[in-house]
Amino acid sequence: MRIRAAVLHEMGAPTPYAKSKPLKIEELELAPPGEGEVLVKIKAAGLCHSDLSVITGNRPRPTPMALGHEASGVVEALGSGVKDLEVGDHVVLVFVPSCGHCIPCAEGRPALCEPAVVSNTAGTLVSGQRRLKAGENPVNHHLGVSAFADHAVVSRNSVVKVDKSLTFEEAALFGCAVITGVGAVLNTSRVKAGARVAVIGLGGVGLNSLLGAMAAGARQVIAIDLRDDKLALAKQLGATHTFNATDPDVVTKIKELTKGGVDYAFEMAGSIPALELAWKITRRGGETVTGGLPHPQKTLAFSPSQMVAEERTIKGSYLGSCVPVRDIPTYIDLYKAGKLPVDRLMSDRIKLENINEAFDKLSEGATVRQVIIFD
Repeated sequence: MRIRAAVLHEMGAPTPYAKSKPLKIEELELAPPGEGEVLVKIKAAGLCHSDLSVITGNRPRPTPMALGHEASGVVEALGSGVKDLEVGDHVVLVFVPSCGHCIPCAEGRPALCEPAVVSNTAGTLVSGQRRLKAGENPVNHHLGVSAFADHAVVSRNSVVKVDKSLTFEEAALFGCAVITGVGAVLNTSRVKAGARVAVIGLGGVGLNSLLGAMAAGARQVIAIDLRDDKLALAKQLGATHTFNATDPDVVTKIKELTKGGVDYAFEMAGSIPALELAWKITRRGGETVTGGLPHPQKTLAFSPSQMVAEERTIKGSYLGSCVPVRDIPTYIDLYKAGKLPVDRLMSDRIKLENINEAFDKLSEGATVRQVIIFD
């Protein structure tokens, strides 16, 4: 079938993207779903920093590539062997299509699925196949999803069936921003009630970490960013304290406020300076968690002696250490109960044609979550 998709042909285009137009809206040929695959009509797709990192080249991927990984939609066709979904089901797409059989999957850590990391890096579905073509030339899939398109063929293991009462734009956020941000708090760190928590970087993922900290019962939730408008939003969402990271005394002020530092510091900016700040404000015996993705050549310098003497921990969190089939329905229930108001994080609803301008806003930090709405 013929579809319209946003395709990246070359990484590293200069800003503004409204002028350089790294993403081209093109007609592609989408093959039918193969064994264990599903055809989904995309209804809503969120713009995430992980998409922007491919555009900039911070997350190198093979091109041409149809981008997009955070989305919701409706099942339109089932490949052979798919018995537990029906045409018409509403689904959220997940960017790690766990195989269920490798050691991490068997350990209950599907975010670390070994076949998925190979296929996601190669730009294929987890089957090793590509279902997209431009003429006779194959087009790569983004994280097994390629959601900036009106339709996508994905692995059955890339979708989670969800409640039809959710709007599609609400549901889309649960495919990345919610599970990554909330999951880092509830799964990776298992934040305890009464903890002191800081979140550095208040994009869609960071603000979800803030919501997760409040849902976990943290007594202090400290929001840190470079932009005062995002600090104001964090305060509206329930942050107990806010700090602008440009304040030269920010570390001293936070340590004084928390009497030595926070129990958990979550870095969600994808920035080494942000991670350094997170490390500096973490107390003795505390935990510094990063879910950001800076360029793979960037490194962090810290003192191992300090780590030992203070029993400090640095942890990475990918996909919020989530089990999507378990956590997405749970987080949706928390949202419906008013405990995770993720709908307040949606900045703009846009059309596919405006995607380059939207990535300019994301690059500038001038938005939280923009969602493409497909008619």
